[in-house]
Amino acid sequence: MSVWVVVVAGGSGTRFGGAKQFAALGDVRVVDHSVRAARTCGRVVLVVPASGRSVPPHPGSGAGPRADLVVEGGSTRAGSVRAGLAHVPAGAEVIVVHDAARPLAHAALFRAVVEGVRAGAAGAVPGLPVSDTLKRVEGGRVLATVDRSGLVAVQTPQAFDAGALRRAHAGQGDATDDAALIEDDGGRVVVVPGDPFNIKITTPADLEIAEALLGRRAAEWATGR
Repeated sequence: MSVWVVVVAGGSGTRFGGAKQFAALGDVRVVDHSVRAARTCGRVVLVVPASGRSVPPHPGSGAGPRADLVVEGGSTRAGSVRAGLAHVPAGAEVIVVHDAARPLAHAALFRAVVEGVRAGAAGAVPGLPVSDTLKRVEGGRVLATVDRSGLVAVQTPQAFDAGALRRAHAGQGDATDDAALIEDDGGRVVVVPGDPFNIKITTPADLEIAEALLGRRAAEWATGR
C-alpha cells in the first residue's frame, strides 16, 4: 500500500511560550526528529505555520531530514491537516497524521498503526492505559471521580484509510485529533499499544525530558526499531 505522512507543525505553542516544534532538540529542531521518524513510514508532507509566521532554521550546523513537500497550514489543527491532505496524491492508500510536537515517536509505532489500517480498520491510533485517578472539576471544586476503566490516552502517529480520512475532513469539522472525525463519520478506529516515551512537547519541562530520552531514541532509530 502507498503510504503518505502528514506531519503537522503549524501551531503557535501558546503554553510553551513559542513555536515548540521549532525548538532545538539535540543538533536539530523538534520537528526534524518527527520528520525523520515519519520518513521510515512513507513520503512526507510537512505543514508549517501560515504565511507571516517565521520558521526558525536548523540550530547550529545540524542538518535535519527533509520532507517531500512543505505547505502552509490553517488557523486550527484540523485546518492544517486539511492543508496537508490537499497535497497528498490521490493514489495514496494509507495516510498517517503525526504531530510534530511528538519528536520521539519511533518507526515501530508508525508500522503498528499502518498495519492496523491494512488489517481493515478505517483508523488506528496508539493508546496508553490511564493510570492516574481522574476527577471532573468545576470552579476548583471536585464534582465526581471518573471511572478510568476502558480509558486510554491517545497519541500520534495515527493512520487512516485514505478515502475515509478525506471523507471525514470533507465536512470541515474540527477536533483535537483526526480519529474523532473518523468516529463521527461512522468509521471503525482501533487502538494499538502506545509508547510511554512518545511524549508530547507542551511546556519547556517536556523539552528537558525529551533531551534526556533522546539518546535512547537515537539508538533505536539506528537499529530501525
